[in-house]
Amino acid sequence: MRLILGVLALALATGCAIDTAGPARAAERFSAAIAARQSEAACALLARKTAEKLPDSGQTCAEALRELNLGDPGGITEVNVWGDTALVRLAGDTLFLQRYTDGWRGKAAACEPVPDLPYDCEVEN
Repeated sequence: MRLILGVLALALATGCAIDTAGPARAAERFSAAIAARQSEAACALLARKTAEKLPDSGQTCAEALRELNLGDPGGITEVNVWGDTALVRLAGDTLFLQRYTDGWRGKAAACEPVPDLPYDCEVEN
């Protein structure tokens, strides 16, 4: 009986586990694109509204990202998921992501915490 209860508890715990792999993979792809200065690829990983809001008039998303000169965000240090939203902390950046039908996409990047306020992000919608 204990074995059955143990297996049932493990199955329930596993079924309720939050999958952090999707946001982590999306953050790694975005981080790698930024580090390699592949701005077009990085823009393709952003949410549509974020990519549209980023550039100034007459600029593309890729040009705006290059102008920000974000540098290498580094490796992942923490992933938190709440339903369809996620926060991924990297060694040199914090990203906010949203799950869409085609996968996880960046809603905000180059974010820094502000005491007693929300994050201040260079890239956001």
